[in-house]
Amino acid sequence: MVAWEREAGRAGACHECANLTAYAAGGILATKSNCVEIDIKSSFEMVDLVQVVFESLASQVGFDADVSHWMSVAIRESVTNAVRHGNKLDSEKRVIIRFEVDDRELSVSVEDEGEGFDPGGIPDPLAEENLLRASGRGIFFMKNFMDEVTYDFKPNRGTRVTMVKRLEPDGDGDKA
Repeated sequence: MVAWEREAGRAGACHECANLTAYAAGGILATKSNCVEIDIKSSFEMVDLVQVVFESLASQVGFDADVSHWMSVAIRESVTNAVRHGNKLDSEKRVIIRFEVDDRELSVSVEDEGEGFDPGGIPDPLAEENLLRASGRGIFFMKNFMDEVTYDFKPNRGTRVTMVKRLEPDGDGDKA
């Protein structure tokens, strides 16, 4: 069950998104016409909530099923990385996912409360010695399935990964 309530502003919330909030299964969902922000505990169980919100937004924006699928892989990987590597599975720490939509693109930011990392230090998943590894492809997927991926590191305050996917000029979301 989801309970909704209006808020004037929640500490730590995005100002633009903090006007309508849903509390569901340990997550907080704030919405505005062009922005949805989800504040979840660091738990793999919460990734499905993020997935449902993304799928709804992707269909409204106009991304086709194939593009949406690959975008969802990138988003799931970024949230999973925030939970596992950023917050080190500490359920007391939060992950904030923010979706922003305009007529040209969907931007997704995933922010954790971890110590940060060096993207250049991540092993190449296509290197021969890494091909059979069971993990280590998340950043690779993000970079290949989204049009832009950037990182913002705040000392002692976590990492924010921002991914952008643009719509084709005719509004069709079939760009891969």
